Amino acid sequence: MPKIKTHSGAKKRFKVTGTGKVKFQHTNKRHRLTQKDHKRKRILRGAAYADSSNIANVKLLIPYK
Repeated sequence: MPKIKTHSGAKKRFKVTGTGKVKFQHTNKRHRLTQKDHKRKRILRGAAYADSSNIANVKLLIPYK
């Protein structure tokens, strides 16, 4: 079997944890931060986990991670 190519965009955005969850960083934390609420920025600071309905699709994009 040939190797499967890893999706370049997905490998920069997602990590698979030891338990198999897919972890990613929130978006909207790069610019125009002065007009965003402090609570919103605080929530965006932390990592998030992909929903169970999307995990299979993400793992297809990053097969060797």
